Amino acid sequence: MSESYLISNVTVVNEGEKFIGSIGVSNGKIERIYTTTTPSAKAYDKIIDGTGKHLFPGIIDDHVHFREPGLTHKADINTESKAAIAGGITSFMEMPNTIPQATTQKLLEEKYTLAADKSLANYSFYLGATNDNISEVLKTDPTKVCGIKLFMGSSTGNMLVDNTTSLENIFSQCPMLIAVHCEDEKTIQKNTKLAKEKYGDTPPFSVHQEIRSTEACYISSSLAIKTAKKYNSRLHLLHLTTAKELELLDNSVPLKEKRITGEACVHHLWFSDKDYHEKQWRIKWNPAIKTTADRDGLIEGVLSNKIDVIATDHAPHLETEKQKTYFEAPSGGPSIQHSLVAMLDLYHNNKISLEKIVEKMCHAPADCFSIKNRGFIREGYNADLVLIDLEKSWRVEKGNILSKCNWSPFEGHTFKSSITHTFVNGHLVYKNGIFNEEKKGDRLMFNR
Repeated sequence: MSESYLISNVTVVNEGEKFIGSIGVSNGKIERIYTTTTPSAKAYDKIIDGTGKHLFPGIIDDHVHFREPGLTHKADINTESKAAIAGGITSFMEMPNTIPQATTQKLLEEKYTLAADKSLANYSFYLGATNDNISEVLKTDPTKVCGIKLFMGSSTGNMLVDNTTSLENIFSQCPMLIAVHCEDEKTIQKNTKLAKEKYGDTPPFSVHQEIRSTEACYISSSLAIKTAKKYNSRLHLLHLTTAKELELLDNSVPLKEKRITGEACVHHLWFSDKDYHEKQWRIKWNPAIKTTADRDGLIEGVLSNKIDVIATDHAPHLETEKQKTYFEAPSGGPSIQHSLVAMLDLYHNNKISLEKIVEKMCHAPADCFSIKNRGFIREGYNADLVLIDLEKSWRVEKGNILSKCNWSPFEGHTFKSSITHTFVNGHLVYKNGIFNEEKKGDRLMFNR
């Protein structure tokens, strides 16, 4: 039996409210929420004084690349789940473009087996769609798998779905959420040719937003939405990067009624084209970080509920891989340890409220994916909880980066807030920099 905890006198941020109360945790669940009554300390094994701190539900990140199997020189499930836990992320959904790619039920289940042994956080894995694996897609159990991942843009191997018939088959037949990377390949190829003619083989990294342009994103997003509407598919648009794409999204109905939802990633809410000169390869992501107007538009999209979820697209590469010329450097970078504290900095800068951060990083992913008993501070729910000190600043340095790649686009930045405690299923897995790895996370289950 796990230890029980009372988190006392803490400011709880949950379901659009902030209130001072105490949370009782027992047998892996949120046993009791105390608001008006005084809990008995004797009823719990351990007391955590939450005075002056804030308690969030555990963050749910619906978009990560943990690189296992096949790419574990960059990252692995254990190292990246530790980085996640230190960042307040208690559940993740991982993408299929590993080696081998998770495009069959057998390969998908092998990843679940790895995670059961290695992950400190709760986990789920997408099945990858290809031009020719519709039979595997249709075998997926919606109650046990977060979704189907579809690349409608540059990708590796056979994971670029560019065949019209294949797209129609997936959208018309798949009964569960389809998460889509939207960039138009023909536009990217055209822009790449123009960039090489203009700059040669070593352009500045700022060319990334010219090659992977607003047009490339909008054409692909429009096609995905048009196809989803044709078949009433459940579509989730990943890592939106442009203000223009918000024209395609609806905020007139509650999230639970939406058939088409959208995600923004923290780096697109934080950086802009003005950062390429300093950050260079550190902020080369696909789709590209674009203009300050796009960044501000995305933040407004979050606030207006056109964008439903905030995630990371955590995608580690080694520094030696990234420190190459523009065309040679791979896209992607680590961010999972710093995503919540980055959003809290935006709170400190009056860009977003704590309630909205919790909505977009906890409640909305749970609702968007119909996750069972997580994402909210509710009695009877799994005790995935994050305790935060909003006034405890810290500087990102090599010595405190937990991702295996050991670099961050936030290196040198001083965040204003700190994660002090992280609970996963009632287990205190992280406390002031110290991990307790005795228990692993659980496979996410879905109410579908």
